[in-house]
Amino acid sequence: MLEFTDQVVLITGSSRGIGRAIARLFAGQGARVAVHYHTNRAAAEETLRSLDGTGHILVQGDVTDPAAVAALVDEVMGQLGRIDVLVNNAAVYEDHPLAEVDYATWQASWRATIDANLIGPANMCYCVGRAMIAQGGGRIVNVSSRGAFRGEPTGPAYGASKAALNAMSQSLAKYLAPYNISVGVVAPGFVETDMAREALSGASGAEKRAQSPFNRVARPEEVAYAVLFLASAGAEFMTGAIIDVNGASYLRT
Repeated sequence: MLEFTDQVVLITGSSRGIGRAIARLFAGQGARVAVHYHTNRAAAEETLRSLDGTGHILVQGDVTDPAAVAALVDEVMGQLGRIDVLVNNAAVYEDHPLAEVDYATWQASWRATIDANLIGPANMCYCVGRAMIAQGGGRIVNVSSRGAFRGEPTGPAYGASKAALNAMSQSLAKYLAPYNISVGVVAPGFVETDMAREALSGASGAEKRAQSPFNRVARPEEVAYAVLFLASAGAEFMTGAIIDVNGASYLRT
């Protein structure tokens, strides 16, 4: 059932884009949402104002900082009492084409990307997972990317981080099932967000849209719906599953 009345949902990186769409969808189904942001408080407050219902909160923190992760989880638990659903959505992407960047830039891009896209979600899963074990269960949904499967030639750290996120999710799905905690993954392709606007403009954008037989990229709400489904009652036996939301622009075998 796609119904979350009074459930508490923590969504990282929910100040805009896909995260904002996820927050709105959960709130529309009755959830109390913890809107997480790193630096853009104004955008997070705009997300908060746009949510249906009451009982929503803002939480701030850098997911690459282990202490900040623990503190923000404690803050949500302190204010809302529990966390029923964790959505790891916050992520970064940096171009670092091997033939064009110096060694220091290469190393910095890898470290920043792995910290944000893998270690941060791993720490979130640990802190929230412990709370879920204590309360008797929960749902974790991690937002990955088709780049984990098709590769990211000019951003290899991104592709690697998302592939590792998939593997971590499936490992945790096996470990956490006895605790009544399911772990799922949603893997979008290009999504129509503010951050993707430049990449989707001009001839390059036309080429990216043409990758799908629908001749468009995903809408944030379409990714959000897949997240909502994996978190819903009745979807727990899909634990470990990776749902592609890329309009058949890349088909895995």
